[in-house]
Amino acid sequence: MCAAPNWKKLGGAARTIVASDAEVSPCFEEVLALAVRRLYPEQPLRFEFTSGNLAWAKETIAKYPSGKQASAVISLLWRAQEQEGWCTEPAIRAVADMLGMAYIRVLEVATFYTMFQLQPVGSTAHIQVCGTTPCMLRGSEAVLEICKERIAENPHELSRDGRFSWEEVECLGCCANAPVVMIAKDTYEDLDPELFDKVLHGFEKGTPPKPGSQIGRQASCPLGGPTTLKDMVKKNAAKV
Repeated sequence: MCAAPNWKKLGGAARTIVASDAEVSPCFEEVLALAVRRLYPEQPLRFEFTSGNLAWAKETIAKYPSGKQASAVISLLWRAQEQEGWCTEPAIRAVADMLGMAYIRVLEVATFYTMFQLQPVGSTAHIQVCGTTPCMLRGSEAVLEICKERIAENPHELSRDGRFSWEEVECLGCCANAPVVMIAKDTYEDLDPELFDKVLHGFEKGTPPKPGSQIGRQASCPLGGPTTLKDMVKKNAAKV
């Protein structure tokens, strides 16, 4: 169990930090990394949506009533991240300008949701490894060890060629298919060390595997096929 560090407040601010002389255990460092998310110190000079993404952004904004355009903020930030690979400060400002929002409001969104990467990630793939209880019980620790061996020792650290990075995340919502990793918007499920190694190899070669279960099952169906309503399953299969 982690030993609680000594805390102190800075200048009456609501946030707290670890005292400089405190000995902080690794798990508390992870908590701090999530609780205090800041922009990366090295930022690009500017950001512009591509013509295709700009058209998509305008269509997305138009879905909301007048005065409610701010509702599109997460969608636009996500598209900016997909374009750049991570959520940059110029992109945050550009999205704020498009939506008529104060910069700080969009910054609040980007720093609150951990789906937004605030520092550069691997140019080929950023692997998010689920470490919540079902995945941990099913072997996600072995997947994390492969990330440390094949990519980099520490989360968010780029591989030597800059193509890959990784991090441990909370539940990805595929508990029945544990262990699971997410790359971009896709999940790769039912992994073991060998299958995860194949996923990495596929991305390295530019031929990523099909997302979903890596053992061939459909969705989260039982490994041995249907166990109930078998007649209905046969009828539905005949209609396809």
